[in-house]
Amino acid sequence: MSGRSQTIAETLTRAIIDHRLVPGCKLGERELAEIFDVSRIVVRQALIRLADDGLAQIERNRGAFVARPSMQEALEIYDALTLVEQGVAAQLSDRLGPAGWAELRHHVERQRQAVAAGNDALADVLGQEFHTVFVRLSRNKVMQEIHAQLVRRTTLLRSLITADFDYCNLLDDHSRVVDLLEKGRLKQAMDLIDTHHRTVVRGYIMDREVFPELTPAEALAPYLDGKAEGATTAVPLARPAKAPGDAATHLHIHLPKKDPAPASRASTKKTNRGLQS
Repeated sequence: MSGRSQTIAETLTRAIIDHRLVPGCKLGERELAEIFDVSRIVVRQALIRLADDGLAQIERNRGAFVARPSMQEALEIYDALTLVEQGVAAQLSDRLGPAGWAELRHHVERQRQAVAAGNDALADVLGQEFHTVFVRLSRNKVMQEIHAQLVRRTTLLRSLITADFDYCNLLDDHSRVVDLLEKGRLKQAMDLIDTHHRTVVRGYIMDREVFPELTPAEALAPYLDGKAEGATTAVPLARPAKAPGDAATHLHIHLPKKDPAPASRASTKKTNRGLQS
């Protein structure tokens, strides 16, 4: 993929993350070529990359659209994340040294401080980054690449889904996973990773239309003008380690046919970001 196609793919990804390009939005090659002032071939390469990452669907004779994930797809994505992160947990329990454990604990402490300060935006970012740091410490580049691609799939889920969950409990999961692994209690740590992701999926509410639909020109204008927050730093799609956000993972998962209902919304903290915290 050319450098220009890479940049366009990154910009489209950012617009999806920021809820400006919503699921089902038409991504017309001709319109995007005019917006970015490039050829349709360059745009097509970018759209193929988005399709590879599960962020777009390309339909014959109809063109490309921002993908519409289902609850079943959400379950499968988080199953896969659980598998990856549990594999990483098995590696870290045997190989990680004092510096690695200290890095994970420092990251958890930064999250805790952000929550205590009421800085939900920072806590949200740090919660996502924890999983990326966790996988990076395995030093397995193939695992990092797989994890990064799955994380990009969750960006689309966040663009469609609101969530109700207790963020503090999810943060505590990070701390407990580190404690368990450092003490060599691998089975308990793997079970907690599984539970952590099931909690996230149960918090998804997929029947809400919460973001207005914009045309691609309207959605992308702030990034082209450099006015959108984060627009000057497009979401890197380079593999493996620079994808935004992150997530967690298992070896043999059987999700129950009916998960227990999530806690009462009156007692939960609502957020639209950081769903894989």
